[in-house]
Amino acid sequence: MDAVDRELIALIAARVGYVKAAARFKPSAEAVVDHERMRKVLATRRSWAENAGLDGSAIEDLYRDLVAYCVSEEQKYWRELTKT
Repeated sequence: MDAVDRELIALIAARVGYVKAAARFKPSAEAVVDHERMRKVLATRRSWAENAGLDGSAIEDLYRDLVAYCVSEEQKYWRELTKT
């Protein structure tokens, strides 16, 4: 179990790295949030979970929290990049 959790944490860290990289291309901190894209991501992850035999609602909730965390980190990083 610990090994799987370590892998999950490493993957989350990689995901945060990608969103920070994307922050460089955003015109504003507010541009980080794309509600339509978030809706599509959550629906897709729910579908993937259900196809894997998991509770789609539970996984969607997990991803909602994960995406919110990533958006927060991306906005924070964007603000750091644009400090003058």
